[in-house]
Amino acid sequence: MDSLTQIVLGAAVGEAVLGRKIGNKAMLYGAIAGTIPDLDVVASYFTDTVTALEIHRGFTHSILFSVLFAPLFAFIVSKYEKYKNFKNWTLLFFLAFVTHPILDAQTTWGTKLFWPLDIRLAFKNVFVIDPLYTLPFLGFLVLALLQKKETKKRRLYNNLGLIISSFYLVITLILKGISYQKFTKELASQNIIYKNIETKPAPLNTILWTANIETEDAFLIGYASFFDENPIQFSKYLKNHHLLGELKNHRKMKRMIAISKNWYTINKINNTLYFNDLRFGTLSIKPNATNFVFKYKINIDENGTPFFIEEPKEKRDAKKLLSDLWKRIKGN
Repeated sequence: MDSLTQIVLGAAVGEAVLGRKIGNKAMLYGAIAGTIPDLDVVASYFTDTVTALEIHRGFTHSILFSVLFAPLFAFIVSKYEKYKNFKNWTLLFFLAFVTHPILDAQTTWGTKLFWPLDIRLAFKNVFVIDPLYTLPFLGFLVLALLQKKETKKRRLYNNLGLIISSFYLVITLILKGISYQKFTKELASQNIIYKNIETKPAPLNTILWTANIETEDAFLIGYASFFDENPIQFSKYLKNHHLLGELKNHRKMKRMIAISKNWYTINKINNTLYFNDLRFGTLSIKPNATNFVFKYKINIDENGTPFFIEEPKEKRDAKKLLSDLWKRIKGN
């Protein structure tokens, strides 16, 4: 999830653990701890694209990381803070650390919560930025912040934020199930034979959902709002995996394919190959859009080793997407 959401969650967890003991400092330390797992992004400055993608939401988003580093941070903080209870500091950091990847596991990218096991949990029931999750949560956190640390209202507001935000996640799982049924019913009515299907919410909401569907030689992408009255239209993207040739057997290419969970297409422009990760769709909900969120130019060195360079995103695409989303949410 986005940084603001993780800060809010971390702060609320910190308040729940130590709010009555140390007041607003509990929120501060919880907020800081809630952002620490995302420091794995610094790997992108020191490694190649493939390695950085493999590291992202890996060790720092695991239970093992929480277990190992919570006592370390607790030891450091208890040395200079007046409140010296090592056990409670450890609990604060552990819960702030571990709730971060649990929340991230609700998104499309997911997390390796059980690292070093190569299992990435990705429930795909919320988008990385979801105002309906974050804003009410933030509102209750601010209300709690305005109360004195001893008051019952402070605990009430903070608990309401935690409960309502968690309940919302449960609702999104139900909505995901409904959307899945909607897509599979539509595929059946259109006599589309498919091998695999994955559904996820469109950006910033849980009313409009999108599905990636794998067929024999292509992938289909469709959008469905709960307010739709007309059939779902699917855009078709040929896999074109054959364009890789022998490159498909290169170890680095295999790693990139594994990262995409095989949801990828290849296209060739001016003798240059591009790798498109379809899990995150396009920066447009228009039919047959090709501005993929994650598109990588493949450069091949003299040794035949592929290097992946992420294509920059256009700001105008993001702005157009916001207006198109609002229209599409209201139905087709």
